[in-house]
Amino acid sequence: MRIAADSLIFLLTASLLFPLTSTAQENLSGNRIRAQLTPYQQTTLSAEIAANISKLSLREGETFAKDHPLVEFDCALLNAQLNKSAATAEVARQGLKVNKRLEELNSISSFEVDQATARVKETEAELEAIKVNVSKCSLLAPFPGRIAKLHVDAYQYVTPGKPLMDILDTSRLEVRLIVPSVWLSWLKPESRFSIRIEELERTYQARVVRLGARIDPVSQSLLITGEIEGDHGELLPGMSGWASFSKVKR
Repeated sequence: MRIAADSLIFLLTASLLFPLTSTAQENLSGNRIRAQLTPYQQTTLSAEIAANISKLSLREGETFAKDHPLVEFDCALLNAQLNKSAATAEVARQGLKVNKRLEELNSISSFEVDQATARVKETEAELEAIKVNVSKCSLLAPFPGRIAKLHVDAYQYVTPGKPLMDILDTSRLEVRLIVPSVWLSWLKPESRFSIRIEELERTYQARVVRLGARIDPVSQSLLITGEIEGDHGELLPGMSGWASFSKVKR
């Protein structure tokens, strides 16, 4: 049942991404197959703290570098809690010093010193926890890329888990193709092919960089991944076209 379900999902995905019409069947026999550009990295960033958004530095479609602050939150309350926790931890450390000195003078028991030591560890742990939350007051870009979609606005109050934006890495695009499994007799990593992008009416040279991990037993097909050679700023994720291979052995 599990294999059958996986096969159905694979076929549905393939049909949605690369619908194989009668024309496509004819092109397949002529060493052409449908292909689509996808970003090398993409993700949805979500809020990790409950706070108001104080600043959204970029809008949809704009680019950013790695570690650029994408979202900044109003963390006045967290900063106040941080200051209070730091003061509490310092009082606990000073108390431990006094207790250790009194223990040397045989004025208190070792149990009281142990209690003071535990109090220091407790307050320092609380301080570190608040520092972690404060570090999330600015959401930094995990990789260079572009903003695909914003889910929030500036000054909006968000809670942990709230989606903030979809981002993707457009500096490196991949070409995804679903090919017949019989092509494995000649198709290998580094195999060269060309791809005609319909939106731009231009042809680019590409190479195979990765073969899928398994063959779908129902459709007898395999997902492969390619990469367009060179830098082409005009290319965008979601563009599609026809990939052509120079030779198919039968």
